[in-house]
Amino acid sequence: MPRVGQVKVSDGERLTDRIAIGVLTSMFPPALIDEVIQRAGRVEQRHRLLPARVVVYFTLAMCLWADEGYEEVARLLVGGLQHMARWRGDWQVPSSGALTQARARLGGGVMKMLFERVCISSV
Repeated sequence: MPRVGQVKVSDGERLTDRIAIGVLTSMFPPALIDEVIQRAGRVEQRHRLLPARVVVYFTLAMCLWADEGYEEVARLLVGGLQHMARWRGDWQVPSSGALTQARARLGGGVMKMLFERVCISSV
């Protein structure tokens, strides 16, 4: 039972999950992700359940929750983004296969460019 003034997180979600998403989006702002996707030539041609920006965040989130499966990482990611008002609307967690295909469509070049932009240029 929460103490007075304490907020209980619902649905088994941990506070650390929310903090992790906050750190992720502050280190990698959406504008930066979109710029890297565009420079890499990976902007989606049609509207998908997994837009390129979400796939980048998903790939980064896999590092935060390395012990979790693809579907759980996607659930944690979108749940955290909803709490931060960065994700609106309903969303169903895609299958592991769909997440794998989305990562393949994105390619490794986007993540390499993002790494170079954030890590190497700040040294």
